[in-house]
Amino acid sequence: MWQKIFPFLVWWPLVGRDSIKADLLAGLTGAVIVLPQGVAFAMIAGLPPEYGLYTAMVTPIIAALFGSSLHLISGPTTAISIVVFSTINHYADPGSAEFINLALTLTFLAGVYQLGFGLARLGTLVNFVSHSVVIAFTAGAAILIMTSQMKHVFGIHMPKGESFFQTWVEIFHGMGDINYYVLTVALSTLISALLFKRFLPRLPYMLLAMIFGSLVSLLLGAEAHGIHLVGEMPAHLPPLSMPDFSLETTRQLAGDAFAVALLGLIEAVSIARSVATKSHQHINGNQEFIGQGLSNIVGSFFSSYAGSGSFTRSGINYQAGAKTPLSAIFAAIFLALTILLIAPLTAYLPIAAMGGIILLVGYNLIDFHHIKGIIKASPSETSILIVTFLSTLLLELEFAIYAGILLSLVFYLNRTANPKIVTLAPDPEERRRHFTNLQRKALLECPQLKVIRIDGSLFFGAVSYTSTTLHEMKEKEPTLSHLLIVAKPINFIDVAGAEMLVQEAKFWKSQGGGLYLCGLKMETEKFLRHGGYLAEIGEENIFVLKKEAIAEIYKRLDQQYCQTCERRIFRECQE
Repeated sequence: MWQKIFPFLVWWPLVGRDSIKADLLAGLTGAVIVLPQGVAFAMIAGLPPEYGLYTAMVTPIIAALFGSSLHLISGPTTAISIVVFSTINHYADPGSAEFINLALTLTFLAGVYQLGFGLARLGTLVNFVSHSVVIAFTAGAAILIMTSQMKHVFGIHMPKGESFFQTWVEIFHGMGDINYYVLTVALSTLISALLFKRFLPRLPYMLLAMIFGSLVSLLLGAEAHGIHLVGEMPAHLPPLSMPDFSLETTRQLAGDAFAVALLGLIEAVSIARSVATKSHQHINGNQEFIGQGLSNIVGSFFSSYAGSGSFTRSGINYQAGAKTPLSAIFAAIFLALTILLIAPLTAYLPIAAMGGIILLVGYNLIDFHHIKGIIKASPSETSILIVTFLSTLLLELEFAIYAGILLSLVFYLNRTANPKIVTLAPDPEERRRHFTNLQRKALLECPQLKVIRIDGSLFFGAVSYTSTTLHEMKEKEPTLSHLLIVAKPINFIDVAGAEMLVQEAKFWKSQGGGLYLCGLKMETEKFLRHGGYLAEIGEENIFVLKKEAIAEIYKRLDQQYCQTCERRIFRECQE
């Protein structure tokens, strides 16, 4: 009970001396990473720069305590920041007090939606996001992250708000304007990170690489050669705030808050699951919904705008060796201490060094092994992979997830609406004459009785295909008049499926034979009996085992035809 109320009690036993050391180092790295990001995201959202830092201090603590992922880092993100700006921009001027108040109100309402989804146990909805969607979405987002850093790595100016391909066009056009001092800092940071990771794996290689990059920028003359630095941060903690709870404002922002809530949940859970594929951790969707909701509700009272899971910071957190969600809490604490105590020193951190580290993180987020496996294993999953990947690059991030989910459902419905119907026959070479799939081994069949197995559920979507297939069997084999369905693999039958069975029973009876079922599961048989469908099919046509079904159906065959038949595949024929 206490673990349900306080979910951090689930992972607290993992905390020890070694994990605390690893989480401290990961938290310190994360705090340095989020400094420029928080400022940039707040500016994208139309808010003063410090609001991005407030969000990076408050949101990750609550999300870590009440979520389920060991490595997810929440806070300000690009997608949420863009949506916040586009939403509030219609009602107030960016940066104004009214704009800030509406942003906080939007955050509170989004958090209420998210918390409600979690308490309503709607976290299972994330199960509809297939593994291929997550892998493709992660790869696409990683490339977007790396693309966004190219201007910092090459030191070239690029317009804001450009699409993925337009950004690369601008990069190629700006190749002649590359600032080689900036490029030197970025590459030295990237290469040093790889070397530190290779030869000093126990040390925080990313943090060491950023320090090395800072030293290189100082030696090169930093801003004298166009090497931009993060700059000095404001030295105060998040102040208390109050969202606007008026009925008019609530009505005004309710619909927009719902969209922000959905985007935040999709982002957070998708990122949590993508990191979990590497850490082999189970993600509780309901708990993540609750954690994200509480983080936004609480954050709205501490000058924080809407946040979600961050691809970049979560990836860095995992790569830096974090063991528990304490790393997110340590990152927030270190960020607060940095702002309070050593804010002037952060001015020496070059943005190009940050770009080099983020390039490495983005590359590590791409799961080449699983991508290769998906392409080899399944054409349909490969289609889902490609569509999701391209949608991530070309469309908004939330639409990429929607596209992947929609295509996954299309393939799933196509499979379930076309259940596999297998023809069976006894194998005379086996001692017990087991019924064998004719696709595996060519065997003789009875001219009057066909034995099939339906591998799938009989619901409204599968009725047409199943009925058509059964009638095609009759058209191909005119002497066929009896049909035995091995129903053991049928997990579910709805009203449409039951009525289809009744109609088929009447059809096969009109052909001088009958429709028979054997091996029905208890629940499906109970459904058919209570609905009166078994009575219409005929209780005498329902059997438990194939052996007893064959013995009884044989008595109903045309014995005159049997006497001239040369196949004699059943024991009853030979006897």
